[in-house]
Amino acid sequence: MRSTGMLNTWRSCCVNIPQRWILALMGFLGLFNAYAMRACLNITITEMVAPTNHHVQHFVDDTCSFTEDELPSNSTVAKTSSGTYDWSEVTQGVIISSFYWGYVITHLPGGMMAEKFGGKYTLGFGILFTAVFTLLTPNAVEWGGAWALIVLRVLMGLGEGTTYPAVNVMLAQWTPPEERSKIGSFVYAGAPLGTVYAMTVSGLILQHSSIGWPAVFYFFGSVNVLWFLVWVVLCYNNPREHPFISEHEVKYLNERLSDHTHQKPPPVPWRHILTSKPLWALIIALIGHNWAFLTIVSDLPKYMSSVLKFSIQNNGYVSSIAYLCMWLGSLVTSWIADWTIANGHYTITKVRKIGSTIALLLPAIFIVAASYAGCDRLMVVIMFYIGMTLMGTALPGIMVCVLDLSPNYAGTLMALTNGISALTGIVTPQIVGILTTNQTLTQWRLVFWIVFGVSVLTNIVFLVYGSGEVEYWNDPEFVKEDREKRKGKSNDVEVVS
Repeated sequence: MRSTGMLNTWRSCCVNIPQRWILALMGFLGLFNAYAMRACLNITITEMVAPTNHHVQHFVDDTCSFTEDELPSNSTVAKTSSGTYDWSEVTQGVIISSFYWGYVITHLPGGMMAEKFGGKYTLGFGILFTAVFTLLTPNAVEWGGAWALIVLRVLMGLGEGTTYPAVNVMLAQWTPPEERSKIGSFVYAGAPLGTVYAMTVSGLILQHSSIGWPAVFYFFGSVNVLWFLVWVVLCYNNPREHPFISEHEVKYLNERLSDHTHQKPPPVPWRHILTSKPLWALIIALIGHNWAFLTIVSDLPKYMSSVLKFSIQNNGYVSSIAYLCMWLGSLVTSWIADWTIANGHYTITKVRKIGSTIALLLPAIFIVAASYAGCDRLMVVIMFYIGMTLMGTALPGIMVCVLDLSPNYAGTLMALTNGISALTGIVTPQIVGILTTNQTLTQWRLVFWIVFGVSVLTNIVFLVYGSGEVEYWNDPEFVKEDREKRKGKSNDVEVVS
């Protein structure tokens, strides 16, 4: 009786609230918190590790000075790291990249599980497991040092690997085409904003906590356990399972999604998916985007600390505002994209290609330009902010394109696209570790030129082969007929033999 009464209370309270936007909010917070757990190490590691000794190495040190008159105020002068772990730049690169070793493994199984059983618990338990491993991080580092941290980061990656595929499966069940850019971009914006949150809060905790850097991991792990509890109560796999959605919303979503989204589509048509040029063009574009984005996410705090000599607090502020700029860019361009499509000004394909060009080419130019601004800290920060704002166009440009190609197999496609492109998370930190052993401006400039080259090449591929139209193999009838034809051919071969 008590549970029935509670359900009725929820119905009377929430029936008039569009539940697709409740899902969008909780999905946003899911990515927000997932990225916070992933990114908090990137700034915390600058306090965990002992400072590099420049005096015993032979190289030209063109990093910036600590001179106060170059900075707005005394508060921006970097303090010397009090870290105790003697981890080289290469070791730090391995630690940062180890998250992605596990992350790429669970993408495909996570997508297939979400398509078969629903995205609610696939996403929920993945983030819960990551939260538990985050809470265990301080003890693991104290016990086993770098290797224990690497193992734990791999386990965190395994948990978070289900995140994007599961989110995509749920979006395919909840977002009508005319709202896809807005809702999808809103949810995916949790990634850059979660990084903002991680950088800002981590900097504050590192400065004020009495127990030091372990407090960062205790805080973010606890918040994500709380998110899981709320997620389980409020969110459901699809409108049909939702206990307090309005009949009007159910009818609306059924009408708008019935053409391309089906309750039980046939098994995944792997042969057609793996030979789809638009899909591979999207994967390549995402590789370009992730190469730039993950280089910045993983290593911008290092650049600000080691080259520009920002203090730990101001490092957190400056780095976090860059991702806030990315979110603002995605917010504005997602509304423009949906308005353009809804009013017939441009096709979905053209909108996605315009978005990819803005998101890949222009940020790369500004990132390279930032390295040539030298120690002009204000100009460097402005260049990064402009670049990250433009990078936000990737969300309505290429991130939602998976939903365009195949709503029925959104989980599998997100597993393939995000899983393959996430391999850059393994590669880029190690490239940075190898190329920036002395953390000089010249070494970092080479890193940013590599980002530029990858962005240009991947965007060209998407412009030639990319598409925003539903692929023919999304149609269940086509998949069934194709399977029957292939069965018939195999039976004919058996008869002849």
